[in-house]
Amino acid sequence: MKPGVLVISHGSREAEWVQLVDEAVAAAAASLPLAGIPVYSSFLEIVEGRLIQDGIDELERQGVTDMLVIPLFVSSGSTHVDEIGQAFGLPWVSDLEGDLGTFRVEAKVHYGLPINDDPEIAELLATHAEDLSTEPAKEALLLIGHGSKEDVFHQRWELGLKQLSEQLRKLGGYARADYAMLLPDQAAMKLAGMQAEHPEEAVIVVPLFLSQGYFTNHVIPTRLAGLDYRYNGRAMLPHPAIERWLERQMTDWLKAGS
Repeated sequence: MKPGVLVISHGSREAEWVQLVDEAVAAAAASLPLAGIPVYSSFLEIVEGRLIQDGIDELERQGVTDMLVIPLFVSSGSTHVDEIGQAFGLPWVSDLEGDLGTFRVEAKVHYGLPINDDPEIAELLATHAEDLSTEPAKEALLLIGHGSKEDVFHQRWELGLKQLSEQLRKLGGYARADYAMLLPDQAAMKLAGMQAEHPEEAVIVVPLFLSQGYFTNHVIPTRLAGLDYRYNGRAMLPHPAIERWLERQMTDWLKAGS
Protein backbone atom coordinates (compact mmCIF):
# COMPACT_ATOMS: atom_id res chain seq x y z
CA MET A 1 0.00 0.00 0.00
CA LYS A 2 1.22 3.48 -0.89
CA PRO A 3 -0.95 6.41 0.24
CA GLY A 4 -1.32 9.67 -1.65
CA VAL A 5 -3.52 12.75 -1.45
CA LEU A 6 -5.42 14.55 -4.19
CA VAL A 7 -6.72 18.00 -3.21
CA ILE A 8 -9.40 19.37 -5.54
CA SER A 9 -10.50 23.00 -5.64
CA HIS A 10 -12.56 24.88 -8.20
CA GLY A 11 -9.93 26.71 -10.22
CA SER A 12 -9.78 30.26 -11.52
CA ARG A 13 -8.39 32.33 -14.39
CA GLU A 14 -6.73 34.51 -11.76
CA ALA A 15 -3.15 33.29 -11.21
CA GLU A 16 -3.14 34.62 -7.63
CA TRP A 17 -6.22 32.50 -6.77
CA VAL A 18 -4.45 29.35 -7.97
CA GLN A 19 -1.23 30.32 -6.21
CA LEU A 20 -2.98 30.81 -2.85
CA VAL A 21 -4.51 27.34 -3.07
CA ASP A 22 -1.21 25.76 -4.13
CA GLU A 23 0.63 27.43 -1.26
CA ALA A 24 -1.90 26.20 1.29
CA VAL A 25 -1.72 22.64 -0.06
CA ALA A 26 2.08 22.70 -0.11
CA ALA A 27 2.24 24.00 3.48
CA ALA A 28 -0.14 21.27 4.66
CA ALA A 29 1.87 18.58 2.86
CA ALA A 30 5.10 19.84 4.40
CA SER A 31 3.59 19.52 7.88
CA LEU A 32 2.65 15.84 7.53
CA PRO A 33 4.28 13.60 10.17
CA LEU A 34 5.25 11.03 7.53
CA ALA A 35 7.68 12.18 4.87
CA GLY A 36 7.34 11.22 1.24
CA ILE A 37 3.52 11.13 0.99
CA PRO A 38 2.67 12.40 -2.52
CA VAL A 39 0.20 15.33 -2.42
CA TYR A 40 -1.18 16.88 -5.61
CA SER A 41 -3.18 20.10 -5.92
CA SER A 42 -5.71 19.79 -8.76
CA PHE A 43 -8.62 21.82 -10.08
CA LEU A 44 -12.14 21.10 -11.26
CA GLU A 45 -11.82 23.34 -14.30
CA ILE A 46 -9.95 26.16 -16.07
CA VAL A 47 -6.38 25.30 -14.96
CA GLU A 48 -5.21 23.24 -17.92
CA GLY A 49 -2.68 20.52 -17.16
CA ARG A 50 -3.74 20.55 -13.49
CA LEU A 51 -7.23 19.05 -13.77
CA ILE A 52 -8.49 16.17 -11.65
CA GLN A 53 -7.54 13.41 -14.09
CA ASP A 54 -4.05 14.94 -14.36
CA GLY A 55 -3.72 14.65 -10.59
CA ILE A 56 -4.94 11.05 -10.54
CA ASP A 57 -2.50 10.12 -13.30
CA GLU A 58 0.44 11.78 -11.56
CA LEU A 59 -0.24 10.16 -8.18
CA GLU A 60 -0.62 6.74 -9.77
CA ARG A 61 2.57 7.32 -11.76
CA GLN A 62 4.25 7.71 -8.37
CA GLY A 63 2.87 4.34 -7.29
CA VAL A 64 -0.07 5.50 -5.16
CA THR A 65 -2.48 2.64 -4.42
CA ASP A 66 -4.68 4.35 -1.76
CA MET A 67 -5.84 7.87 -2.47
CA LEU A 68 -7.44 10.43 -0.18
CA VAL A 69 -9.46 12.90 -2.26
CA ILE A 70 -10.08 16.18 -0.40
CA PRO A 71 -12.71 18.50 -1.89
CA LEU A 72 -11.39 21.95 -0.94
CA PHE A 73 -14.81 23.54 -1.17
CA VAL A 74 -16.74 25.57 1.38
CA SER A 75 -19.87 23.44 1.68
CA SER A 76 -21.36 20.00 1.16
CA GLY A 77 -24.10 22.00 -0.53
CA SER A 78 -21.83 22.65 -3.50
CA THR A 79 -23.08 20.76 -6.54
CA HIS A 80 -19.42 20.44 -7.54
CA VAL A 81 -18.72 18.22 -4.51
CA ASP A 82 -21.40 15.78 -5.66
CA GLU A 83 -20.33 16.08 -9.31
CA ILE A 84 -16.77 15.08 -8.40
CA GLY A 85 -18.04 12.21 -6.24
CA GLN A 86 -20.13 10.92 -9.14
CA ALA A 87 -17.07 10.88 -11.38
CA PHE A 88 -15.27 8.72 -8.80
CA GLY A 89 -18.20 6.27 -8.90
CA LEU A 90 -19.86 7.32 -5.64
CA PRO A 91 -23.66 7.35 -5.22
CA TRP A 92 -25.42 10.50 -6.41
CA VAL A 93 -26.75 12.90 -3.80
CA SER A 94 -29.53 14.12 -6.13
CA ASP A 95 -30.82 13.57 -9.66
CA LEU A 96 -28.55 16.35 -10.92
CA GLU A 97 -26.02 14.69 -13.23
CA GLY A 98 -22.54 16.15 -13.48
CA ASP A 99 -20.63 16.45 -16.75
CA LEU A 100 -17.23 15.11 -15.68
CA GLY A 101 -17.86 11.59 -16.94
CA THR A 102 -15.99 8.85 -15.05
CA PHE A 103 -12.38 9.22 -13.95
CA ARG A 104 -9.77 6.62 -14.86
CA VAL A 105 -8.46 5.48 -11.50
CA GLU A 106 -6.84 2.25 -10.30
CA ALA A 107 -6.16 3.29 -6.71
CA LYS A 108 -8.60 2.74 -3.87
CA VAL A 109 -10.32 6.09 -3.31
CA HIS A 110 -11.46 7.62 -0.03
CA TYR A 111 -13.55 10.75 -0.65
CA GLY A 112 -13.37 13.31 2.15
CA LEU A 113 -15.66 16.16 3.16
CA PRO A 114 -15.51 19.90 2.41
CA ILE A 115 -15.05 22.55 5.10
CA ASN A 116 -18.71 22.97 6.19
CA ASP A 117 -18.92 24.36 9.78
CA ASP A 118 -15.40 23.52 10.96
CA PRO A 119 -14.75 25.38 14.27
CA GLU A 120 -11.27 26.57 13.30
CA ILE A 121 -12.66 28.08 10.09
CA ALA A 122 -15.31 29.82 12.19
CA GLU A 123 -12.49 31.37 14.21
CA LEU A 124 -10.83 32.51 10.98
CA LEU A 125 -14.04 34.22 9.83
CA ALA A 126 -14.49 35.75 13.28
CA THR A 127 -11.15 37.55 12.96
CA HIS A 128 -12.34 39.05 9.65
CA ALA A 129 -15.47 40.38 11.34
CA GLU A 130 -13.51 41.61 14.35
CA ASP A 131 -11.56 44.00 12.13
CA LEU A 132 -14.85 45.81 11.38
CA SER A 133 -16.34 45.67 14.87
CA THR A 134 -16.35 48.46 17.45
CA GLU A 135 -19.09 47.40 19.89
CA PRO A 136 -20.16 43.76 19.28
CA ALA A 137 -23.13 43.84 21.65
CA LYS A 138 -24.70 46.49 19.40
CA GLU A 139 -23.78 44.81 16.11
CA ALA A 140 -25.11 41.95 13.99
CA LEU A 141 -23.45 39.66 11.46
CA LEU A 142 -24.68 38.54 8.05
CA LEU A 143 -22.78 35.54 6.67
CA ILE A 144 -23.11 35.25 2.88
CA GLY A 145 -22.32 32.10 0.89
CA HIS A 146 -22.80 31.01 -2.71
CA GLY A 147 -25.77 28.70 -2.09
CA SER A 148 -27.85 26.61 -4.48
CA LYS A 149 -31.42 26.49 -5.81
CA GLU A 150 -31.39 22.67 -5.91
CA ASP A 151 -33.38 21.31 -2.96
CA VAL A 152 -30.93 18.90 -1.35
CA PHE A 153 -27.96 21.20 -1.89
CA HIS A 154 -29.91 24.23 -0.66
CA GLN A 155 -30.66 22.39 2.58
CA ARG A 156 -27.01 21.51 3.05
CA TRP A 157 -25.95 25.11 2.47
CA GLU A 158 -28.59 26.30 4.89
CA LEU A 159 -27.48 23.92 7.64
CA GLY A 160 -23.82 24.86 7.31
CA LEU A 161 -24.49 28.61 7.13
CA LYS A 162 -26.80 28.46 10.15
CA GLN A 163 -24.25 26.59 12.26
CA LEU A 164 -21.35 28.79 11.18
CA SER A 165 -23.22 32.05 11.76
CA GLU A 166 -24.16 30.94 15.28
CA GLN A 167 -20.52 30.07 16.01
CA LEU A 168 -19.50 33.53 14.79
CA ARG A 169 -22.11 35.21 16.98
CA LYS A 170 -20.84 33.43 20.07
CA LEU A 171 -17.16 33.93 19.27
CA GLY A 172 -17.54 37.68 18.79
CA GLY A 173 -20.28 38.39 21.35
CA TYR A 174 -22.56 39.94 18.70
CA ALA A 175 -26.20 40.76 19.34
CA ARG A 176 -27.33 38.40 16.58
CA ALA A 177 -26.25 36.69 13.37
CA ASP A 178 -28.05 35.60 10.23
CA TYR A 179 -27.07 34.12 6.87
CA ALA A 180 -27.96 34.49 3.21
CA MET A 181 -27.21 32.81 -0.11
CA LEU A 182 -26.41 34.44 -3.43
CA LEU A 183 -28.24 31.57 -5.12
CA PRO A 184 -31.15 32.10 -4.65
CA ASP A 185 -30.68 35.86 -4.29
CA GLN A 186 -31.35 36.45 -0.58
CA ALA A 187 -28.64 38.87 0.51
CA ALA A 188 -30.33 42.27 0.09
CA MET A 189 -33.64 41.01 1.49
CA LYS A 190 -31.94 39.53 4.57
CA LEU A 191 -29.86 42.64 5.21
CA ALA A 192 -32.82 44.99 4.78
CA GLY A 193 -34.89 42.82 7.11
CA MET A 194 -32.21 42.87 9.80
CA GLN A 195 -31.96 46.65 9.59
CA ALA A 196 -35.73 47.13 9.69
CA GLU A 197 -36.12 44.88 12.75
CA HIS A 198 -33.12 46.28 14.65
CA PRO A 199 -32.21 49.71 13.20
CA GLU A 200 -29.96 50.42 16.18
CA GLU A 201 -27.56 47.61 15.21
CA ALA A 202 -24.78 48.00 12.66
CA VAL A 203 -24.51 44.98 10.35
CA ILE A 204 -21.17 43.40 9.47
CA VAL A 205 -21.24 41.33 6.28
CA VAL A 206 -18.90 38.32 6.20
CA PRO A 207 -18.32 36.50 2.87
CA LEU A 208 -17.96 32.71 2.98
CA PHE A 209 -15.58 32.14 0.07
CA LEU A 210 -12.25 30.34 -0.20
CA SER A 211 -10.43 33.16 -1.98
CA GLN A 212 -11.14 36.75 -2.96
CA GLY A 213 -12.35 37.27 -6.48
CA TYR A 214 -15.45 37.93 -8.55
CA PHE A 215 -18.00 37.04 -5.86
CA THR A 216 -16.35 38.88 -2.97
CA ASN A 217 -15.24 41.92 -4.97
CA HIS A 218 -18.20 42.37 -7.33
CA VAL A 219 -21.27 40.21 -6.74
CA ILE A 220 -21.81 40.83 -3.01
CA PRO A 221 -21.29 44.64 -3.18
CA THR A 222 -23.55 44.81 -6.24
CA ARG A 223 -26.33 42.79 -4.57
CA LEU A 224 -26.15 45.01 -1.46
CA ALA A 225 -25.95 48.34 -3.32
CA GLY A 226 -27.79 51.15 -1.54
CA LEU A 227 -27.81 49.40 1.85
CA ASP A 228 -25.77 50.39 4.89
CA TYR A 229 -23.31 47.76 6.12
CA ARG A 230 -19.66 47.14 7.00
CA TYR A 231 -17.62 44.95 4.69
CA ASN A 232 -13.96 44.24 3.91
CA GLY A 233 -14.44 41.42 1.38
CA ARG A 234 -11.84 39.20 3.05
CA ALA A 235 -11.95 35.53 2.07
CA MET A 236 -10.43 32.49 3.80
CA LEU A 237 -7.13 32.49 1.92
CA PRO A 238 -4.42 33.27 2.68
CA HIS A 239 -4.66 31.99 6.26
CA PRO A 240 -2.90 29.17 8.14
CA ALA A 241 -6.27 27.84 9.33
CA ILE A 242 -6.87 26.47 5.82
CA GLU A 243 -3.45 24.81 5.86
CA ARG A 244 -4.22 23.27 9.25
CA TRP A 245 -7.62 22.08 8.04
CA LEU A 246 -5.99 20.33 5.09
CA GLU A 247 -3.29 18.84 7.30
CA ARG A 248 -5.92 17.47 9.71
CA GLN A 249 -7.80 15.74 6.88
CA MET A 250 -4.58 14.15 5.65
CA THR A 251 -3.24 13.19 9.08
CA ASP A 252 -6.53 11.71 10.34
CA TRP A 253 -6.81 9.58 7.21
CA LEU A 254 -3.23 8.36 7.44
CA LYS A 255 -3.68 7.46 11.12
CA ALA A 256 -6.92 5.60 10.38
CA GLY A 257 -5.14 3.52 7.75
CA SER A 258 -2.04 2.76 9.78
